[in-house]
Amino acid sequence: MAKTETLEDFYRQKLNGMPDDLQKDLGHFNAFRIENHGLVSKPPIQYTRREYYKISLIRGHFVYHYADKSLEVSGTTLLFFNPQVPYTFEQLGDTRSGYFCIFKGEFFNEYMRNSLRDLPMYVAGGKPAYKLNEEQDKNVSQIYEKILEELGSDYRFKYELIRNYIMEIVHNALKMQPSEKLYQNIDANTRLTAVFSELLERQFPIESPSQQFALRSAKDFAEQLNVHVNHLNRAIKLSTGKTTTGQISERLAREAKALLKHTHWNIAEISYSLGFEEPAHFNHFFKRHTSMTPSVFRG
Repeated sequence: MAKTETLEDFYRQKLNGMPDDLQKDLGHFNAFRIENHGLVSKPPIQYTRREYYKISLIRGHFVYHYADKSLEVSGTTLLFFNPQVPYTFEQLGDTRSGYFCIFKGEFFNEYMRNSLRDLPMYVAGGKPAYKLNEEQDKNVSQIYEKILEELGSDYRFKYELIRNYIMEIVHNALKMQPSEKLYQNIDANTRLTAVFSELLERQFPIESPSQQFALRSAKDFAEQLNVHVNHLNRAIKLSTGKTTTGQISERLAREAKALLKHTHWNIAEISYSLGFEEPAHFNHFFKRHTSMTPSVFRG
C-alpha cells in the first residue's frame, strides 16, 4: 500500500536532492517554475496522499483525479492540492508551463486566525480548481515571480512577505468561479475504494502505545475524502462486496493480532492504541472477530 509522500520524498524523486534548510524550517516553503524542472510527467503519477500543501498555476491540458472525481482542465488553471485528500493528475497535451509552491500547514498556522483547512478550497466539498483568463494568468504569474524573487533574497522578513503573496493568490481564486467540468468515470467506485484503502492502511502499523488509531468510522473517512458517507459506503460495497465498517473492522482485527503476538504491551495499552475507550470493548470486538479473547489468543 502506498505511503504518504513526504517533503523528503518529493525532493528526492523530483529534484534528486534536498535543500539544506529542509529540516530547519518547521513549515517549509519553496516555489518552482514547472518548465525549469520538468515536474509534470506524461504518465500518471502515483495516486497517493502528501504531507504538504501545493498550489499550482498550470498551463496545459490535464485530468486531475481527486478522491472520487476527475476534473479536466485546459488552458491556465489554478489548483489547490489538499494534503488531506489523495490525488494525482495526468498530462493530456504535449506542452506544460507555470508555477507551483509547496509548504506544510505550519508555515501558516501561527499567522492565521483559522486553519488553512477552513479556506473554501480546502473545506469538505470545496472546489480545488479555478480557470484563469489571460489577465488573471498574468496577475497570478506576477505574484509567483515576486515569490521566487523573495526566495532568492536576503530580506530578513521575506517569509512574512511570501505568506502575504500566497494569501493574495488565495483571494484571487476566491473571486473566481471554480471549474466544474467533471469526467464521469466508470471506475469512480474503484478509485474511491482505493483511496479509502490507502487512508485506512496509512494508519498502520501502530508502533507505540501512545499512537492511536484515529479514523474509526465510515463517517470519519468520508469527511477526509470530501464525499458523503452514503456515497462512500455504496462505492465500497459495489467494488468489494463488503461494507465500509466491515473493511475497517477486518483491518483493525489484523492489527490487534499483530500487536498481541509481537509486542509486550498489556491489553489496556493495545486497546487504547486501537481506539477503544475501554478494554472490555476491545475484548468484545476481538472475540467477535476471532472467536477467542485477546488473552487466550496471546497464549
